[in-house]
Formats: sequence, C-alpha cells, structure tokens
Amino acid sequence: METPNIVETYLNFRNGVQERGATNRIVIHHVGGTNRDVSAQEIHEWHQNQGWSGIGYHFVIRKDGTIERGRPQDTIGAHAYGYNSDSIGINVAGTFDTEAPTTEQIESLSMLIAYLCDTYGFIADAEHVCAHRDLMETDCCGDVLYNMLDVVRGKAEFYRVE
Repeated sequence: METPNIVETYLNFRNGVQERGATNRIVIHHVGGTNRDVSAQEIHEWHQNQGWSGIGYHFVIRKDGTIERGRPQDTIGAHAYGYNSDSIGINVAGTFDTEAPTTEQIESLSMLIAYLCDTYGFIADAEHVCAHRDLMETDCCGDVLYNMLDVVRGKAEFYRVE
C-alpha cells in the first residue's frame, strides 16, 4: 500500500490538541453551504473564528484531488460530536447536496481511506467508513456523495489490497 501524498499545512491550534487513543472509524464530511474549493487553512480560520482550537477535520480533499492535512492524524478531532475520540474526519471540499465531487476527489478519498484502513487495521466497510449523517442528525456529506460511498469503499479496498 502506497502512502498518499498529503500536503502538510503546519496549522497552529489554540489550546493545543489531544492525542487520540484509538481509531475505530473514518467519518466523511463535505464543506456544505459552498461549492468553492476551500482549503484546510480556510476551514481552520472558520473554526477558530467560532472559538474552536482550529480545524476539526484531519484531512481536506480539494477539488483537484490534493489531500491537505488538517489536525494531526493522531489527535482527537472536532468533526462528529460523540465520536471524535476514536475517529478520523475527512472533509471533501464542496457541497454535495446536488453537485458531485470531482473524479480526482473520489480517487484521492478512496486512496486516503485505503491508507488509513491499512494503518489502523480495519477494512473499508460501512461500519468503519461512514458519513457524518450515519452518526447524527445532519445532511452531511450531501446526498450525492453519500450515495457514492459504496463505490468509494470498494475503490478503497481495491487500493488497500493492490
């Protein structure tokens, strides 16, 4: 399994971040509200403006498929209330209520999930790779991306065993 290219962002977090003790799932999100190609830095600033330490997601996947680091991978996120202590959050830039993610985003998302599943020792099934809406009342990650998650999981398994 090849490690995906992850662009380091070197973001500074207020009040620091805590190390995550376990990783049992990956939670998929979308930006929502805008279909712009927002960066991890921009989301970081939005979250700090809300009084948070910084970006709640561990990764952001840009429209061109670039994977950017949000929170450090081994820290507790702030992306899925009640599930942050044992999950990794991936945000796909865009709003996918009616729009589709780019082909590059789907490929990068699948490769990143494969890498994370391999790293933490689980498979890319619905129990371990879920949407934010599977955990709580929200429309996140949008209907279009949500309906593509079985394909994403299948691609991730393909990349994982390749």
